[in-house]
Parts: sequence; C-alpha cells; structure tokens
Amino acid sequence: MSTQADAGRTIGSVLVAGRGEIARRVFRTCRELGVATVAVHSDADADAPHAREADAAVSLPGDAPADTYLRGDLIVAAALAAGADAVHPGYGFLSENAGFARAVLEAGLVWIGPPPGAIEAMASKTRAKELMDRAGVPLLAPVRPGEAREEDLPLLVKAAAGGGGRGMRIVRELAALEDEVRAASAEAAAAFGDGEVFAEPYVERGRHVEVQVLADGHGTVWALGTRDCSLQRRHQKVIEEAPAPHLTGEQRAALHGAAERAARAVGYRGAGTVEFLLAPDGRAYFLEMNTRLQVEHPVTECVYGLDLVALQLRIAEGAPLPAARPPEPRGHAVEARLYAEDPARRWRPQTGRVHRLEVPAGPGVRLDAGVAGGDEVTVHYDPMLAKVIAWAPTRAEAVRKLAHALERARIHGPATNRDLLVRSLHHPDFASGRLDTGFYDRHLAHLCQEPPDGERRLRAAAFAAALADAEARRTAARTVSGRLGGWRNLPSCPQTKCYRAEPGGAELEVRYRPARGGPPLAEDLPGVRALRVAADRVELEIDGVRHRFDVAAYPDGPDGPGGGEDRARVFVDSPLGAYAFTALPRFPDPRDRAEPGSLLARMPGTVVRLADRLAAGDAVTAGQPLLWLEAMKMEHRVTAPADGVLRELRVTAGQRVEVGAVLAVVASEEQDRTGGEEPPASQATDEGAGA
Repeated sequence: MSTQADAGRTIGSVLVAGRGEIARRVFRTCRELGVATVAVHSDADADAPHAREADAAVSLPGDAPADTYLRGDLIVAAALAAGADAVHPGYGFLSENAGFARAVLEAGLVWIGPPPGAIEAMASKTRAKELMDRAGVPLLAPVRPGEAREEDLPLLVKAAAGGGGRGMRIVRELAALEDEVRAASAEAAAAFGDGEVFAEPYVERGRHVEVQVLADGHGTVWALGTRDCSLQRRHQKVIEEAPAPHLTGEQRAALHGAAERAARAVGYRGAGTVEFLLAPDGRAYFLEMNTRLQVEHPVTECVYGLDLVALQLRIAEGAPLPAARPPEPRGHAVEARLYAEDPARRWRPQTGRVHRLEVPAGPGVRLDAGVAGGDEVTVHYDPMLAKVIAWAPTRAEAVRKLAHALERARIHGPATNRDLLVRSLHHPDFASGRLDTGFYDRHLAHLCQEPPDGERRLRAAAFAAALADAEARRTAARTVSGRLGGWRNLPSCPQTKCYRAEPGGAELEVRYRPARGGPPLAEDLPGVRALRVAADRVELEIDGVRHRFDVAAYPDGPDGPGGGEDRARVFVDSPLGAYAFTALPRFPDPRDRAEPGSLLARMPGTVVRLADRLAAGDAVTAGQPLLWLEAMKMEHRVTAPADGVLRELRVTAGQRVEVGAVLAVVASEEQDRTGGEEPPASQATDEGAGA
C-alpha cells in the first residue's frame, strides 16, 4: 500500500475528487507545475468548466451527489482508468472522509491530504473535542440536551459530523429544545448519514476566527496567521479576511499555539484549518478542525505570498516545508463569496444560465470562479458562482478595492448576492472591523433595502433598456428594409415597453416619445433625458449629471422561463447600480395563470419529508410547516400562507418536482367559511436551512 508521504515520489497527474471552483483552482496550480490533470463530472456537469479544462475527464453517471461525487469507488476507478497517480480531495463531498482516503492509498495512489487517522480523529466534533481537551486546547463545555436548564440557554445544537450549517439550530426556549434536537438529527442523518448531534452554549455576538495550518511529514507545523469569517448566513461564510482584525498580540499567539497543538495531537500533514469561537470577553474556544483546504484559503495565500495547493502537492510527495518558520505576512486580504441567491427572500437559491461573469482585473484583485459565461446553475449543487478576492497594504484599502471590483463586475444570469456584498463592505460595522456572527441577523433587512432614490434609478435603467431595444430593432429594420422595403411607426407616437424587475420585482411600463432630430424623451422621468443611444449603450443625463448605461439582452430559448424572444432577459450596468429585467409582451399569456389557491415550487427539487400526519382536509395555521423541499444543498420549509384548510396535498416524500409544480392547495379560513372567490396561486412560503 502507498504511504501518505512516499519520499521521492513525483506526482505527474492529479485527479480532483470534486467540481466547480476548487477543481479549477487545483488545476491552475497543476498547470503551473507541469502536472497533468483529470476531472470527474456528473451528467449535469458534463460541460462544466472544470470538466472542459482538465487534460482528461471521466464521467460519473447521474446527477445527484450520492450517485456521483460521493461515490468513492467510482472516483478511485476513474483515477486508475485515466492514469492519474494522485488524488486531491478538494473541499466538500469526500474531502473529509477517512474511508475514501484509505481507498485512495490502498489503490496505490498518492493522497494529497492528511493521514486517514487525522481525518477520522476530527470527523466527529464530539470526539474531536475530547481529543482537543487532552491536548490543552480551550473548549466550550458541552451540555447534555436531556439535562439542559433555563440558565444554560441559549444553546447551539450541532451535528457531530459534517458542516456547512446542516444539522445546526439555535435554541432560546427550553420547551423547543426537544423538537430542535430531533429536527437537527434528521437533517444531519440525511446530509451526512450520521444523525448524532450535541449541544453547547451559544455565545452571543461571538466571532468566528480560524488559523490556517500547514504541516509536513518531518515534524514542521506552520501556523499561517488568522482569518475572520464572522459574516455568515445560515452558519455559512459570506465574507472572509486575513488577518483577523482587532486581535492583540497575545490573542494571536494563543490562537497560533492552540492550532499547532491541535495539528500535532493528530499527527497532521498537509493543509488544514483550526476554527475557534472568540467570545466578546476575548476568550477563544475550539470549534472544529477542517481536515482539508478551506474555501477561504486565497486570503491567506495573498497575505503570505504562498500557493497552498503547490505546498500540498510538495508535502504529499514527501518533501519538507521550505523553512522551519513561515514567511512574514504582508498587507490585508478580503474575500467575498458570490452566490446565485436572493438574500431579500431568505437567501433563496437561484438557477439558470450564466450569460456573463466578468470582474474587472487589476493589481491585487483575484477571481476564483466555478462557472463561466454560458454555463448553467442547476439545482443539484451549491449555488456559489465565484470568489472575489482583493489584497492591499491596509485593510481599508483592501475593502475599498473589493467593493469597487464587485460594483463594476458584469454578472448576467440568475440573481446574486452582489449588492448585499457591496453594502456589507460599506457598512460602518464592517468598516470598523467590529464583527460578529450576528451581523446579518441585525442588519439584513436594512442591507436589502433600496436607497432612497432606488425607484428612480430603477426606472432610469428600464428607460435605458427600452431605448437600447428600440435602437436594436431600428437597426435590424433598416437592414431588412434595405433588401425588402419596410415600414416604421410615426415618430410622434408615444412608445411603451413593459418590464419586470428581477428577482421577483414589480412590473414597469416605460413611456417615451421619439423626438425629431434628437434622442427620445421620457414621459414619466422628469430631470432625465437621453444624450446618446446605441443598441448596447445609452447615455442619460440625470439632474444635470451624465451617466453611462451598458445594456445586454439575452433572448430566452423556447424552453426558457420567458418562452421566446418577446421575454428577453435584459441586464443594465451603470455606476448607479446593476439591474436585471424580463421584457414582457404587450398582452399577457393565459398560460401564465396558475391554479388558484396553489402553493408552487419556487425551484426544482426533491420533497424530503411531509409534516407528521398531514392530510387533505386538515385545518392549518399561518406559518405551519407543511413539507420540506431540498434543492441546491439547502432544505426549504414550505409553510401555510394563512389560516385555513389544506384542500389538496399533491406530493409525497421522495418525489422530484420542477419549478412551478403545485405542491399543495390551501384555502384561507375566510374563503372556506364564506365560499368566496379563492386567492390566486402563490409561490410557496419557505424558510431554508444552510447546506
């Protein structure tokens, strides 16, 4: 059997046992080192960037992770078939699976990760805490759920296995503890195959601070500084930075020492992260150790001038770290995770085609993307599109540079959290570096609000879109009429164009009047006039200030949500903001009318379970959970929109549903009593849980 660090063994070809951004990240380093690359991909990922970029790619038939990226036997067979001599676990999926690591080694392949024993030791959070306690790493005292008292509240119920927020609940009332433990256990069992959960004190306004470690097979352990990952939604990180701000030298030394002791306690090799909870009183407590490369590793690379993937390969080949101590850190780096999601609607994941994803290049700006223009965001996997990273000599400069890059990015496709990221970076609490994990609990509603002139900006963008569309049609008409002859509307007649602001916004009607010898005039936007109009760019003067609006339209295909070119997706980018619209036809399509009283699926997914003993004819109350729908690694709770009667329940556990499918029909109490007209169909009310 191959050992973890075969001295002198040179890696010539690497298979990455993952997908998306991390696979592309590993491939980039491999290309620089002259190492061949092998990808594995599901059917849904057959044309994904990571599969296209690898030197060789092996299909894992199916779409669901359980049939593809979680099949260690298929991945090992793929490595052998493609002639790879090493496997990099990436992150997610099997990256922290000791059995998979052993299978790789038993197949005679090099494992670019920690020893299986180290993975196993840290796989269960409960057992890891016992081990860390013996190693002298500070811990929060666990609380047995059955023995909890009022003075123990609030509590955090957590899954013993896995991560990413699955199987995690905050409990503030003792009466709710039993139900939350049961729900967390069910979610953990579904996500990780292990329903074990535990409870510990929940620290209000704590910070999530972690230490990157790197260890070789020769006794050297590097503690590569700290990262702050406190800005989280659903216990998943959103913005990360290095070094963690506002730490004293004593705190940094204590964190580095604890992380090094944790790594040595399990005989660690390779890259890993030791995570801590920093309480408001300054004390740090061990949370867990991630025995893999973290999503946020680029901020450490930027600050230390290192390539952590290259060092992973070097350690796996048996080489020592290049020095006894790591290099000195320099400057500050901040990373933002760009997700296809709608933060204003409970972080609802979005799907669809990414038409364009471009971030302006510049010194100190880095883009690690999992998708490219033309790719689809599907329901099968995590909705993270990319990570945008900025480095600068100071924290304030790095934050400003990152916000600037995000503001000027061109992101055409599903709705994203880009605006939220920019507003978060500009928020006074973030600017001051006084962060904690409750940031979004306190500020999300405010951060999702439009600016005071938001409606006017939106209408100006829609006006620019309408003018660009009219110019494109005029250009096309001139081309056709030059060959066939043609006609045009009278220039004095008012023109109208209807749009729906995305995601899920109001419908807008743009009215303008063509002007002889000059640009058109808006009829409902005082203080706004067009200066120049082209099919892809419009210049508007708004209250005496000139602004440029770049316009891009992408007609929907015959099977797309718009059903044809009359419903093109239109994206308008300007210094005033980025806007997305769906162009609407002049007359509504009767097929758009959904069945009255129905709750519709917001996205494709799988019904994972129904509420206990729920049946048609039951009385329901507003907010009562009816069923749970899993999509994009998140579990969405579908609830009754009002008090009433469950007229129909049209799905069963395990059933796959497409977007717009009728899940249930609920008649309100008033309508059921009076026999009045039923309400129109609505999107299912849901509440998601992080994946």
